[in-house]
Amino acid sequence: MSAQCELTAKAAARVPMSVFERYLTVWVFLCIVVGIVLGQVLPGPVQVLGHMEFAQVNIPVGLLIWVMIIPMLVKVDFGALHEVRSHVRGIAVTLVINWLVKPFSMALLAWLFVRHLFAPLLPADQLDSYIAGLILLAAAPCTAMVFVWSRLTNGDPLFTLSQVALNDSIMIFAFAPIVGLLLGMSAIIVPWSTLMTSVVLYIVIPLLLAQWWRRSLLAKGEAHFAATMARLGPWSIAALLVTLVLLFAFQGKAIIEQPLVIALLAVPILIQVLLNSGLAYWLNRAVGEKHSVACPSALIGASNFFELAVAAAISLFGFESGAALATVVGVLIEVPVMLLVVRIVNQTKGWYETGPAQRSLS
Repeated sequence: MSAQCELTAKAAARVPMSVFERYLTVWVFLCIVVGIVLGQVLPGPVQVLGHMEFAQVNIPVGLLIWVMIIPMLVKVDFGALHEVRSHVRGIAVTLVINWLVKPFSMALLAWLFVRHLFAPLLPADQLDSYIAGLILLAAAPCTAMVFVWSRLTNGDPLFTLSQVALNDSIMIFAFAPIVGLLLGMSAIIVPWSTLMTSVVLYIVIPLLLAQWWRRSLLAKGEAHFAATMARLGPWSIAALLVTLVLLFAFQGKAIIEQPLVIALLAVPILIQVLLNSGLAYWLNRAVGEKHSVACPSALIGASNFFELAVAAAISLFGFESGAALATVVGVLIEVPVMLLVVRIVNQTKGWYETGPAQRSLS
């Protein structure tokens, strides 16, 4: 284990949940209200912002999304990849859930709820778009916020760091093919050039910039790095909130006409979170991993890199699309649902450690 990885893991473990993060659901609700009001009161300026595009990318939103994503990616330490050898079983569970279960289970749930059970209650012309947004949300595993969830469960910081680094490495290559496959299976046509542009703009370039910035900050010491991350946190969340205000300014009319849409879209997301976190938690127990590994493994499988999902949905389908709205519903319920999962894994620690595989480790 390198000294740098250990320092980074300890720093990540000490990061508290900020006021912005803890009350993210409240801020999103406020963004809904502010955005809808702006869309109705100032439709002209909102439309002008919406049409500031280059190569199908909205320029204001593109800049805001970089401000969102880059600070998150600066926290990722790819030097921790070698740590995956320390917890092979836990990493295996994480990979199976994130890449073989999560996207496909969400596609199934989206098809079941959006295309069938809730179809009479949703706008018929947006059904495909809602499904696409849910798929985008599930295809992007959580990055920075998983450090917060792991800390709240006393998760192993080195395992958390290594699984985030590995998932981000895989995401560079797997996000576009999985999204393209699942959208194709759902009969939703998306130009591959647009999908690949989104990957380059919102994964590859930000990741390269973030890692260059990370090395520059760490060259000045761990304290300087931690202080900079603390200052950048509010900027990242603020950029997300401004993006949501713009999105709801465009979505306002549809939401006013269909107020149940947000609640209906939350149902498959909630089921998927509980399904994936529960399955990962149980599998880690079955293979004999420690509780401190099972918790972050379950939590990363349940949460999402919603900044990327929002960015990709806007790029692929536009501000006014059901896909963009569906990804925002993921943002809306992220914090309360993840805090529920944290509470469950903390309260079931006694049950977890009574399993046969666990007793054999004692």
